[in-house]
Amino acid sequence: MIKIKTIIRKEWAEVFKKKMVLFTVIFMPLFFTVLPLVILFSTRNAGVEDYTSEMPAQFTQMCPENLAGGECFQVYIAAQFMLLFLMMPLIIPVNIAAYSIVGEKTTRSLEPLLATPITTLELLTGKNLASVIPAVLATYLGFLVYAVGATIIVQDADVAKALIDPVWLLAIFIVGPLLAVLSVNFSLMVSSRVNDPRVAEQLSVVVILPLLLLFFGQIFGFIFLNKQLVLAIALILLLVDLLMIYVAVRLFQRETILTRWK
Repeated sequence: MIKIKTIIRKEWAEVFKKKMVLFTVIFMPLFFTVLPLVILFSTRNAGVEDYTSEMPAQFTQMCPENLAGGECFQVYIAAQFMLLFLMMPLIIPVNIAAYSIVGEKTTRSLEPLLATPITTLELLTGKNLASVIPAVLATYLGFLVYAVGATIIVQDADVAKALIDPVWLLAIFIVGPLLAVLSVNFSLMVSSRVNDPRVAEQLSVVVILPLLLLFFGQIFGFIFLNKQLVLAIALILLLVDLLMIYVAVRLFQRETILTRWK
């Protein structure tokens, strides 16, 4: 455990010197948090209007019967942007993990590390946690700010309750960390095979595409996130994460890196 903590401290000391990493960790969660709050604020007086006909039929089912059409519209609009909170644990680790191995190659700090008695599993565990922890904390903090802000902006307790639905709590607090682990290990696998941090970062962004499909699928009404679907996604992600960790350890060939990166 001491070795893993040392790796985490070392990673944070190096990657947070990068302006792009700091920008991603600080400003992206801020933007993704403020955006739905601005939408809620701009529609706060829409309760007297009937927007129900403009929404897919399945979204009207998520609103309590006592909500007016405009209030249901607020819930519908906010739901579209809630998936932004699931993009945070995908995007933030990519920027950190992309520099995790390739960056150490350019600074020639990886070879001495690989020559130590630390195991590959310990090394990758440290790098995983160094990327996952900031992403998960930023996501949780952003969602907390959103929850408090949404409660203040809306003037109806039923609307506030609908905006912070248990389905979203399940998605943020369970699916979010699983997405972060997936993103990190995919980035680590890419980083261990390329020689440029920017190339590693660009290739790692591919992992965001499935969530973008989910995002647009929900906007156009093809997909409706419910408790059963979120639990199914969480189970699939857990299995995929275990597979990704196994593959990442297998692909990370210490001897090859030591001899090839000269």
